Amino acid sequence: MRITEAAAKLGMSPRMLRYREALGLLPPVRDAAPRQIHGASHGRPPAVHVSRSHRRFGDEELAAVTQAMELEKRFDVSPGELAFALRALSEPAVAQAVRDLGVRIGRIQAPRRALDFEKEKALRLLRGR
Repeated sequence: MRITEAAAKLGMSPRMLRYREALGLLPPVRDAAPRQIHGASHGRPPAVHVSRSHRRFGDEELAAVTQAMELEKRFDVSPGELAFALRALSEPAVAQAVRDLGVRIGRIQAPRRALDFEKEKALRLLRGR
């Protein structure tokens, strides 16, 4: 179905659906296979035409948008915040930067180093005697 039909089914405007697509909250569009429109001549390669049709929305796209909307409502986040959360989960550099900030502001506990763990283990053993 076209974007206007999909948006109506989802209860949003086509503009909001395009925004969600731009944020990466929809499955990627599968590239249409290029097709040759006429043969080679005079040593030139054949001309190739790639269809630039409108995106079609199927069950997979509608399910992804519905799931995103449910997460936004459940956790009280915006589409932009959800897109950033996905980015933090999929890009290690972003995840590390967010983790570092969380440690700095006290929202995330600093990871324990192996030596600290061994030290605490030894102290527990000594106290137990």
